[in-house]
Amino acid sequence: MYYEMITSPCHGTIEKVSINQHSRVYEWEPLFYVKTIDGGTEIIKMGVSGEVQSLEVQEGDQVIPGMVLAYIKEEMVISASD
Repeated sequence: MYYEMITSPCHGTIEKVSINQHSRVYEWEPLFYVKTIDGGTEIIKMGVSGEVQSLEVQEGDQVIPGMVLAYIKEEMVISASD
């Protein structure tokens, strides 16, 4: 079982949280929208699929680079060879 930390790449404010605790997420699905200090919007995506184990932020929270936004329990895909 692997847990993936989703972290903020920038300073800003959480504008939208697109996931819920224990919801299923898919690779490259938008998870968070962060309004940056320069007025832009950063869309946070991850290259993993799995289940949201915990949300560490909510809309309106201030974030800094490296701050943990959520933990995802990564889904392991094991393929059998013939």
